[in-house]
Amino acid sequence: MADDAADRAADRAAHRRGRRLGLRSGLALLGGWFGVVWKVLAVPPSLTDPEPRPGERFGVTLARMAPPDIDPAGHLVSEKYDGVRAVWDGRALRTRHGQIIQAPAAFLARLPAQVPLDGELWLGRGPGRFDAVSALVRRRRPVGADWAQVVYLVFELPRGGGRFDERVARLVEIVAQQDWPQLVAAEQRRVESREALRVWLDEVVAAGGEGLMLHRADAPFVAGRTDWLLKLKPVQEDEAVVIGHTPGEGRLSGLMGALQVRNADGTVFLIGTGFSDAQRAAPPPVGSRIVYSCRGQTRHGLPRFPSFLRIGGEP
Repeated sequence: MADDAADRAADRAAHRRGRRLGLRSGLALLGGWFGVVWKVLAVPPSLTDPEPRPGERFGVTLARMAPPDIDPAGHLVSEKYDGVRAVWDGRALRTRHGQIIQAPAAFLARLPAQVPLDGELWLGRGPGRFDAVSALVRRRRPVGADWAQVVYLVFELPRGGGRFDERVARLVEIVAQQDWPQLVAAEQRRVESREALRVWLDEVVAAGGEGLMLHRADAPFVAGRTDWLLKLKPVQEDEAVVIGHTPGEGRLSGLMGALQVRNADGTVFLIGTGFSDAQRAAPPPVGSRIVYSCRGQTRHGLPRFPSFLRIGGEP
């Protein structure tokens, strides 16, 4: 009897231990399941949603090239400023790709809070001005005195509603309210004819400007490249004498990569675009005269974006 009682006591103890073990296992499984659910529910949306591409949150309008004979009717026209594109999102200045521009706090404090703006940081016309403002924008630690001459020329209200001419009117009001000489609304004109447009373009270029921008007056705001915004730049032609060849690389291996030329001013530079493969295989010989196009000059006096057009004397 004593042995039977002992066996029954042992069985009950074992049964209790089994129940406790089963309960602990069940709780562990249940806890693990709740843990997985909690982790899924607790992940912030910013970690589960795809990260927006740079600039996507406040996309900007990008221009296409205008044909040389464009009719300005239906457009508002402004100067194309040779500065650094800058988007004010209401709290910070950013590049058009979304990177923060480290501007002085005093500069940022004069911009309208919570009102997005799109424009150019500009230091004026002339050689070297773009390089100077670009250097300022790249600095990690801005110096207030260096920004004293920087003008924020604004020309668009990102994500703004209505037609472009309506947004321009609102933009002028916003700038007037800020009453700060370094925040300027870009002048927008209606131009009556192609001839008047060409005259203005020539005036801007002669004064050291880059060109003109034509924005459809009735255009809604569009992020990305669009035909509703066009840039008109002058293309200048000049002649130069070939003084050498540089070999091509990669796809152009075995062909001419660029011509080394000298223009009438005595400036020596390279021309690497505008050639067909046939022309690269049999390039203009040393001593021959060629015609090239360019878009003004760099601050070092070199032709800007030179491109081969033809051998001199050809139509």
